[in-house]
Amino acid sequence: MNPMPTLLATTLLAVPAAASGAVIPAPAPAAVFRAPDGRAVEVFPLRHASVRVRFGGLEIHVDPVGAPLPPPIDYTAFPKADLILVTHEHFDHFDRDAIETLRSPSTVLFANSAVRAVLGWGTPLANGESAAFRDGVSVLAVPAHNTSPDRLRFHPRGRDNGYVLDLGGFRVYFAGDTEETANMASLPPIDLAFLPCNLPYTMTPEQTAAATRTIPPKVLIPYHCPPDAARRVADLLAGSGIDVRLLP
Repeated sequence: MNPMPTLLATTLLAVPAAASGAVIPAPAPAAVFRAPDGRAVEVFPLRHASVRVRFGGLEIHVDPVGAPLPPPIDYTAFPKADLILVTHEHFDHFDRDAIETLRSPSTVLFANSAVRAVLGWGTPLANGESAAFRDGVSVLAVPAHNTSPDRLRFHPRGRDNGYVLDLGGFRVYFAGDTEETANMASLPPIDLAFLPCNLPYTMTPEQTAAATRTIPPKVLIPYHCPPDAARRVADLLAGSGIDVRLLP
């Protein structure tokens, strides 16, 4: 079991908007943790499912999406990415322009096979596959799919990924678009989890709370969900010992 991560900053900060309406990088991370190897894990939830992570000088982006969703994120304001993770090909998770803006000659990208086919570059990962990156960073692709009969058409089994990102022993779980899956009970110890909560595509607050208890992470940030649903998740997990952080 991982030791409890040291929390360096406890407040989730709003990401400021430029006068043009474009979202720019936060001046400070929303939360900062200390990995077991001593390095800081800086977490910047940007909007919807897009998250930026900074670790030991590495720039990491998960599901970067710029213009397709309001308000747009101006990715030209960010440093080039060392690592990009894309869960699946839906427009609110996969934005080719944002990826190309963040890309440098040395950028590494892991994605499901459909995204890899569209981009024409990057490394495809299937459910259960893992890859070492560098500097103590590795990636495990895990199943992300619907399980309710009336939602199976949205995210079929075996197509999409969630990711467990290991940052020097600090593990962050980005669930992507999913309901509770059988593998959640066998995930490695999770320090920080991002779980979705929006109908009809992913989970109800009750399902998200149940999935959180199954994992269970030390810290949960509900994402990809409206504020009232996130607050309901927090209420349902009150007294669980899980630290639930709500985004602005």
